[in-house]
Amino acid sequence: MEVILKEDVVNLGSRGDVVKVADGYGRNYLLPRKLAMQATENNKAVIEQMKAAAARRSATEKAQAEDLVKKLEPVALAFMRKAGEQGHLFGSVTSSDIAAELARQGFEIDRRRIVLNEPLKSVGDFKVSIKLHREVTAQVKVSVHAEAMEEAKASEEVETAAEPASEEAATE
Repeated sequence: MEVILKEDVVNLGSRGDVVKVADGYGRNYLLPRKLAMQATENNKAVIEQMKAAAARRSATEKAQAEDLVKKLEPVALAFMRKAGEQGHLFGSVTSSDIAAELARQGFEIDRRRIVLNEPLKSVGDFKVSIKLHREVTAQVKVSVHAEAMEEAKASEEVETAAEPASEEAATE
């Protein structure tokens, strides 16, 4: 069965492509979800109009994405997480955490657009990619700091201050 894709479909093609698919896949998945239409002469003419509209829409989306990249370039995100002595985090920093922090700073970005192969699980500075458009990707600086270091120092200070008082109590 030949169909014309109305939307981008992963591992199949992009909007406007005429592709050959199995009959069942076309009838049961693509057509009911309005991801494609049957490839007839009339539909091919409609698709040409859709391609022109999609090209205009894509150009405006790309321009908006490029403007957003300029705004995101100076942004630096900082996260405090509990960490062990070697700098390995007990938790992790995920794309959801990054999206929430960006939202707090006024940038509404879907977490699925944040490209993390795996969550950040160590202390340090990282560059995280955000795919804003097919052709536009932004880089954001993410710093992960250990929270355990300050707590450990504070608890040591409390223990050293408490030790002389406990020794005086034991001698009395």
